[in-house]
Amino acid sequence: MAMRSADPVSWPLPELTADQRKALREWKFGQKVEHRLWLRASIIWGLFHHRSSVARVAACVGVTERTVRKWRDRFLEAGVAGLYDRPRSGRPPRFGPEQRCEVIALACDAPANYGFEGQTLWTYDTLTDAVRRTLGLPMSRSSIWRTLEQNALRPHRVRMWLHSPDPDFKPKVNRIVGLYRDPPDDAVILCIDEKTGMQALERKHETRRAIPGRPGRCEYEYIRHGTQSLLAAFDIRTGHVTARCGPTRTAEDLVSLLEAVAEAYREAARIIVIWDNLNIHHDGPQARWSRFNARHGGKFEFVYTPRHASWVNQVEIFFSILQRRCLKHGDFHSAEELRERVLAFIARWNTEEGHPFHWTFRGYPMQERAVA
Repeated sequence: MAMRSADPVSWPLPELTADQRKALREWKFGQKVEHRLWLRASIIWGLFHHRSSVARVAACVGVTERTVRKWRDRFLEAGVAGLYDRPRSGRPPRFGPEQRCEVIALACDAPANYGFEGQTLWTYDTLTDAVRRTLGLPMSRSSIWRTLEQNALRPHRVRMWLHSPDPDFKPKVNRIVGLYRDPPDDAVILCIDEKTGMQALERKHETRRAIPGRPGRCEYEYIRHGTQSLLAAFDIRTGHVTARCGPTRTAEDLVSLLEAVAEAYREAARIIVIWDNLNIHHDGPQARWSRFNARHGGKFEFVYTPRHASWVNQVEIFFSILQRRCLKHGDFHSAEELRERVLAFIARWNTEEGHPFHWTFRGYPMQERAVA
């Protein structure tokens, strides 16, 4: 680069490159640019684009000539990157990496191990107290917060997680995923499960619908009118749902649903049922499913999800839709009304909205880790 002078421009300034011109234009004419970057871009734009003098640019932008020279020189040294603030040393850190690692280790441990009996999760106050007493570090609450934040550690937050202990988890899931991705041409694939404990809750005051500027309002207090249980079979190819809804969820209720399924799919050569390990899904002493299958020519095949992995069952997705759209904010004056509304929702789903789900599974990270 050319040598610099304290005087107004006394040598030909280089032409702006296309990339420099684009960056400066975005800073100078952008709608959401920091003021300091706009100011520096305006200085360089006046000097290099309009070829104005240092004095004139200073007057137009409203800064001193010394400031104009400073950013001109920075730009000549490093281009657009020179217009950013340079790193500053700041105050030396009071606590070193080893000490902060000790804080992280403490935050990953149980509060009960540090004298907080009965407490399952840390708060910033209790964690600060434990750091001072146990580690002897006079750390402030904000310093501990910064340490945790920099390491993406939030010991006060917990997400529910359930690991399947089934030793045959992988082959079972592989089989179910294979049925989802490449179902046999001669078979109907049905996902079956039960949604129990659907409560018929009557709100003490009528729910208020949303209006512009205000969300809907649902009364907090309610009157219970009993429960209903839904048994449903979801067809993975069409999204059609075959359902039974009533006050109980017994083996007889489930057999009744499967009889309805057999009637609805009487032309099918094979019917593959995917369901979980609930006791009524197994033969039991009465050999209920062996006898049921014999009555229907052996066309039914039962595939079981791994233990604690009912989420592999696609009907759970439909239950989630039903919960959000029909049950969550519902107002039911009786169990019968709840049953009618649920069945009406399913009827509309079958005639208007039913569709297969684009189901994906991302692998076995926890199972692989457990084996290793």
